[in-house]
Amino acid sequence: MEITKLAKKLEGLHTISSIAKLLNINKRTAINYVSRLRKEGLIKTTYGLRTKARLYEISTYKKREHPLGLYDIVNKYSRVKLAASQEYKIHKELTIEEALIRIVKTQKFRLILASLELFNKVKDWPELFRLAKKEYVGRKIGALYDITRITIKIKKMDKRTRKGLLNTSIKNKYIIKGLKSKDEDIKKIERLWKVYIPFNKDDLDIYKEWRK
Repeated sequence: MEITKLAKKLEGLHTISSIAKLLNINKRTAINYVSRLRKEGLIKTTYGLRTKARLYEISTYKKREHPLGLYDIVNKYSRVKLAASQEYKIHKELTIEEALIRIVKTQKFRLILASLELFNKVKDWPELFRLAKKEYVGRKIGALYDITRITIKIKKMDKRTRKGLLNTSIKNKYIIKGLKSKDEDIKKIERLWKVYIPFNKDDLDIYKEWRK
């Protein structure tokens, strides 16, 4: 099949199985088609949240090189992979510190959950504090850091940054509007940081399912 017609027919998000079913071909042929599309720059590979199956985002045009978006950054550094349901326009390369702030401000459950491992990539804790204070999300960042600590092994935040975050102002207590944790261990963290955390331990178990 001619490559542009193939891309047009398959435009959207697919797995190998869905490609095979849509085109009425076997999986081996579907894999070959994916390889052809990749060579033409018409495909981007991502992963689902709770499945290791690869997801192929197929487009009818070559995507221009651009700074990594928030989903790209998460997929690059976190063991939990996401298929982007929405991308946020980025006009410059973001630092990890900038990305964490922007991710928290999206209030997107899956994006924030998958981003927790970015704390391991923080290089400048004072800068994270400065940005968090400026955007009124300091205590939210601190709370998310603490729930990450009880989930996976991460870098230690310096005491000065931690104290600073504890004393920051926020515009509202909800990390995601209307969502609170039901787990007592996480509620203790909520009380410390005076914010509401949208995750329960069952949600955090996703990090145990995805091994590096």
